[in-house]
Amino acid sequence: MYIHELKGWPRLLWDTDRLAGPLASVRHRQGRLVGRMESMGFSLRQEAILRTLTADVLKTSEIEGEKLEAEQVRSSIARRLGMDIGALKPTDRNVEGVVEMMLDATRRYDGSLTVERLFSWHAALFPTGRSGMTKIKAGTWRDGSAGPMQVVSGPIGKERVHFEAPAASRLEHEMTTFLEWFNRPAGIDEVLKAALSHLWFVTIHPFDDGNGRIARAIADMVLARSESNSQRFYSMSTQIQQERQAYYDILEQTQRDGLDVTPWMEWFLGCLDRSIDGAETILGAVLVRARFWASIRGMPLNDRQTLVLNRLLDGFEGKLTTSKYAKLTKSSQDTALRDIMLLVERGILTRGPGGGRSTSYELAKAHQAEDRSTLEATTPAADNRRRR
Repeated sequence: MYIHELKGWPRLLWDTDRLAGPLASVRHRQGRLVGRMESMGFSLRQEAILRTLTADVLKTSEIEGEKLEAEQVRSSIARRLGMDIGALKPTDRNVEGVVEMMLDATRRYDGSLTVERLFSWHAALFPTGRSGMTKIKAGTWRDGSAGPMQVVSGPIGKERVHFEAPAASRLEHEMTTFLEWFNRPAGIDEVLKAALSHLWFVTIHPFDDGNGRIARAIADMVLARSESNSQRFYSMSTQIQQERQAYYDILEQTQRDGLDVTPWMEWFLGCLDRSIDGAETILGAVLVRARFWASIRGMPLNDRQTLVLNRLLDGFEGKLTTSKYAKLTKSSQDTALRDIMLLVERGILTRGPGGGRSTSYELAKAHQAEDRSTLEATTPAADNRRRR
């Protein structure tokens, strides 16, 4: 029997004593991270927020097997938050939909979660009414016409069924019960409520598709409440994507182990703790970028050079060549070579070991990312941060 078929559902149980230590630890780290970010300058904090939200949107879709274009996501978020990041790339409707949902969940974290709000999120995720090649019912509960709702992972032909959701005939009652609980005062720590919300919603699986993304948005909404802060500095979706198999394993285990969901709560707290570790990587990258631009302040650069240097700082895939430079900046090969040679002369780029058409370039050693220990030593309050 699945958890939703048990007598007593949805009165879930957990061991408060077992969770007390991990909860206190992760709450402490949440507070320290938010404090550190708030102590940074406005522009650095905005860059950290943009990077975090971009990663969150990319990874919550990647968990479901959908690859979005990073530049489109970044442009969409920057446009909605009023950030100046230069030329904004046109974005597809499906990108806009995911961004719209994630921002609505975290920036309006103190609002009620209603049927209408969930329907609008779902419709935003599927603006064409299709999931891939399959037509689905967007902006309404599933009706069971496609058969039982099974939660699966893995490639087509090798799917693994983790559990089966409640029948469509139960959805009105199940979602009414869930939303009434969600919108009441917590009664428990908000971080624990985030874990329960995620599990409860994904168990019901009320939509034809997009349930995982919406469950993670709901959890992010409650985590924002737990900090009374709409600014996101860590990404649970990024960490879940890295632990995707463990995520599906614990969901499957929880669906079959009775009403005691302590193991799920422990996993969620651990995942949140590790996602805060990931925030340190984002913070480090932001500081590297800030130091880089400070070190070359006053050097004349054109827009093409600025664009390419920012791409290198963001983690350029492969080697930079004149051909890639020309394609990225929509310029000629001659213009690309001239721009690159000026950067080499100024000590910003160095030439790689190859020659001819295979000649590549990279940031000079003085401008490359420093090791993690150096970054940690230069960030506020790093000395006392508990390490993993």
